[in-house]
Amino acid sequence: MIRILKNIDSWIAKFETVLLVVVLSIMVLLAFLQVVLRNLFSEGILWGDTFLRHLVLWVGFLGASLATREKKHINIDLFTRFVKGKSQSFIKAFVNLFAAVVCWYLTSAAWTFVMDEKSVNSTLFSDIPAWYFQIIIPAGFLLMSFRFLVIFMEHVVEIFTSKSSEAA
Repeated sequence: MIRILKNIDSWIAKFETVLLVVVLSIMVLLAFLQVVLRNLFSEGILWGDTFLRHLVLWVGFLGASLATREKKHINIDLFTRFVKGKSQSFIKAFVNLFAAVVCWYLTSAAWTFVMDEKSVNSTLFSDIPAWYFQIIIPAGFLLMSFRFLVIFMEHVVEIFTSKSSEAA
């Protein structure tokens, strides 16, 4: 089961990485174009800054999701510094399960926000629905929740395999 989840996670990470590179490339090119247009022609792309702000949101959530996968997200590991062995695995399992639950609730809240934006027909650039750009918020939290659950399951497996190896 965990092998299947890790394979799914791996495929998602490949897609996220490609998407992240594309979004970052668009951001760099658009920002550069804005600077050139403003400095040389005293003009700019009217929608450029708003679009860049929304792309920053995408980069932030894609980066947070990939950081969670690599276990490089921000965490407080005060207890694990003082505890070793199985106890450390228990604490890590609990922390990751807690993080998964929190991300799940944030997914739910973000989904409600996006659906509210959709229901009031909020738009960007006068005709593009705003929720197209905001969908990354619940998607990002959902991916982080999934990844925290995978890490939780890894620690649970570690707990049970270390018990069985110690008994032998």
